[in-house]
Amino acid sequence: MCLAIPGKLVEITAELDNTFRLGKVSFGGIMKDVNLALVPEAVPGDYVLVHVGAAISIVDEEEAKKTFELLEQLGETDELSG
Repeated sequence: MCLAIPGKLVEITAELDNTFRLGKVSFGGIMKDVNLALVPEAVPGDYVLVHVGAAISIVDEEEAKKTFELLEQLGETDELSG
């Protein structure tokens, strides 16, 4: 099953312009490179919803943490470490 996973945008790592950006996102301490083109307004510290390597929206921090904890309990975050 494909899921969108919430994570915290830690830093912007590349910027071609205001739209085409890449960033490091933390998923419970596991860092991944993420395309930020769909969320040009995202800044470090924001929580973003990530699907197949692209952030698709900015989400509320509390809801992001609750969702990530639930996904961990269900074992749906196992592939993040691989």
